[in-house]
Amino acid sequence: MSLTAQTSFTPERWQGGLSPYNQTWQKLMMWMFIVGDALLFGGFLAAYGFTRHGAGDAWPVVLGEGGLFSTGLLTTMTFVLITSSAFMACAVSAAKANNRAETVKWTFLTLAGGVVFLGMQVYEWSHFIGQGARPWFTPGGADPGFAAYFFLITGFHGTHVLIGLIVLLVTALNAKRRPELNPNGVEVAGLYWHFVDLVWVFIFGCFYLL
Repeated sequence: MSLTAQTSFTPERWQGGLSPYNQTWQKLMMWMFIVGDALLFGGFLAAYGFTRHGAGDAWPVVLGEGGLFSTGLLTTMTFVLITSSAFMACAVSAAKANNRAETVKWTFLTLAGGVVFLGMQVYEWSHFIGQGARPWFTPGGADPGFAAYFFLITGFHGTHVLIGLIVLLVTALNAKRRPELNPNGVEVAGLYWHFVDLVWVFIFGCFYLL
């Protein structure tokens, strides 16, 4: 390659326009956030597993007969969140097809699923607190670490869901009102929502079932 070719090529790279991994900067930043947040949730669940292993028989029964929580409620919560993720996938597909009406419809359905999930989580918290649970106390004389991790992990996830609802609302309103549909914005919102759903699957499996 000649010196002329090199000097003509270098300024173009430094002036921008070339995206790493051929992705928009919004999507790249979202992926970086997801990786970092996944490590944080993974650390919480690992610490929970370590504490549970050390507690032995002092750990409470979580589900089933005599358990602290309702299997039916948690199963419904999981189903609702997974269904909302499917709705979000439909919204992304509609946005890529430049179908404004379908994009708005599926985004609002995703939003509705998130609201239902969050409402059930509030009910679960209210029920547990009504039993006497506090971040430093688990009902029934069980290991206090359970309640501490319950409020930490489910509360942290619930905060993510609440943020996701705000993101979905903004995304739906932008898709409805702006002159041009922005498929990239819908896809980035979808990435966040799919991540929130996937994290809940791990919480459900590691925290409630195991």
